[in-house]
Amino acid sequence: MKAILKITTLTSLVIGAVLAASTPAYSATVTVDPSASWIGYMNVFALPSAGGGYMFGSGWGTADLTATFSGSTLTLGPNTIGDPSSYWYTPAGGPGAVGNKVMDASMYVQPADGTYTGQTLNFTGDVLANTLAGQTAPNGVSWTTVAFIKDFAPDYSSFNASTAPLVNGLFNISLATVSDPARHVQYGFETIGSNVWITDVGQFGNVQIIPVPEPSSLALVGLGILGVFGSRRQRSR
Repeated sequence: MKAILKITTLTSLVIGAVLAASTPAYSATVTVDPSASWIGYMNVFALPSAGGGYMFGSGWGTADLTATFSGSTLTLGPNTIGDPSSYWYTPAGGPGAVGNKVMDASMYVQPADGTYTGQTLNFTGDVLANTLAGQTAPNGVSWTTVAFIKDFAPDYSSFNASTAPLVNGLFNISLATVSDPARHVQYGFETIGSNVWITDVGQFGNVQIIPVPEPSSLALVGLGILGVFGSRRQRSR
């Protein structure tokens, strides 16, 4: 009787998961998908010692953010730029140069407007390692990296956000988005810290992130388990 009860309970849980995955709901889950259309954006600030003022922002290629996929693994590193000008480095760019700016790099996905508006969006991933956390550049500026969901106004003048620091293990953040199809929803990662010369990136570490199975995949696994139990019960009659 106990075995039957356990099987019945597990079957109920699996069926519940399948129904939850197949029934339209006011929520969605996304993960770190290398096949998604990832976008790069960079905001640049003066160093804190120079007042920390905002300098400019513009779209950047994701590779220019030191953010690249290898298979399903996303690696995020310190921000860099190949321009040796003293605007960027002290006294000038080259191996061992001291960064002269704070760079705020965002690598994100922005689905078509209206895709996730008016519902709860969940963003999840698995941090394999974060050796960038706690590192400090020669100019005294440290790096921080977070996962985020942002829900922007139609003119990008304001946004609601949910963030989580990237520490080893799973992260899962959620944001209830505004029900307005003209708003822009983004999810991804933000790395803030000093710029360094490209050949010096490795010594400061990085962050490595992989996807986790989406609910639909888990539901298919559940169906497989349900099929196994069903087969065993038939053979035991």
